[in-house]
Amino acid sequence: MTGLAQFRRRYRLDEAPVPFTLDGAPFAGRRGDTVLTAILSVTGSLRRTEFTGEPRAGFCLIGACQDCHVLTADGRRLRACTTLLEPGMAFVTAGAMA
Repeated sequence: MTGLAQFRRRYRLDEAPVPFTLDGAPFAGRRGDTVLTAILSVTGSLRRTEFTGEPRAGFCLIGACQDCHVLTADGRRLRACTTLLEPGMAFVTAGAMA
């Protein structure tokens, strides 16, 4: 994970928490969050680019560019901006070259 969160939650604070793990650490998003929203609410990037190793946090945020893919702990790749967060999801970003 890199640095401070990209997003600061201001809305839907009363929605039910949805637990997930990121690089083995426990976190919680909120019901209705996308994977992208949940991850960027707790850290500064989704993954590191396979070309330069620089941190990536998505680009278009609407599902058009495919820059927001993340790796699940079991090795699957998914698009973070169009995938709803589900309880128990686990993601890998640290050292992951997706």
